[in-house]
Amino acid sequence: MSSTTAPEYVPGHGLLEGKRIVITAAAGAGIGSAAALRCLEEGAALVVIGDTHAGRLAEAERELGERFSADRVRSVVCDVTDEAQIAALLDAAEDGGPIDVMINNAGLGGTAPILEMTDEQWWKVLDITLTGTFRCVRAVGRRMAAASTGGVIVNNASVIGWRAQEGQAHYAAAKAGVMALTRSAAMDLAGAGIRVNAVSPSLAMHPFLEKVTSPELLEELTSREAFGRAAAPWEVANVMVFLASDYSSYMTGEVVSVSSQHA
Repeated sequence: MSSTTAPEYVPGHGLLEGKRIVITAAAGAGIGSAAALRCLEEGAALVVIGDTHAGRLAEAERELGERFSADRVRSVVCDVTDEAQIAALLDAAEDGGPIDVMINNAGLGGTAPILEMTDEQWWKVLDITLTGTFRCVRAVGRRMAAASTGGVIVNNASVIGWRAQEGQAHYAAAKAGVMALTRSAAMDLAGAGIRVNAVSPSLAMHPFLEKVTSPELLEELTSREAFGRAAAPWEVANVMVFLASDYSSYMTGEVVSVSSQHA
């Protein structure tokens, strides 16, 4: 296998056997949908997926239900800027038992030079990517604490929270905020036995990214990767699964870089 070729898909090993899991922004073909698939492959008893795109969400539920079992998959339209919709998503997961894992994948990017960026552009990215993650952590944290069964929260950050990139001031600030939120929330929730960690991907290639990013920028970003390729979404989802599983039982407040970028 050359360094520019993705490895063979890794089969499940029962790492999430019997778990009840919620995943935001899980429709389509990105990291969230890869995480939903991986969680089911790893034996999750129930995966509840949320997204703002009702059509894609229904299709994702249908496909996963056909591949696994319809009673192991549910979907709820969920905009993470709306607390009532977040509550409905969590209600669907709690129908039958407490939530074990929540993967907060929802986020919004975009490109705008700082001198041209409007307040609206800034706040929209911050509201979905950072405040949306906060709302979900708070909502599920309250339920996990009330259930007294512990739990795991996995947030999706980005290496842009650490590294500079032109036109990404809003997204970088939001993702750096997700990292800081993860560390502080972990301390707040540790007493309830709830672990909070995050992944920080560099470049995961999927169709939506190709639609909103120029070929020139994608080529440049790919050239920065040590393996000479972008990650497949499932390679990021694998690390989410690790953080959600008991294999990471002593980890909390950590941000794990899923990256092959040059140091």
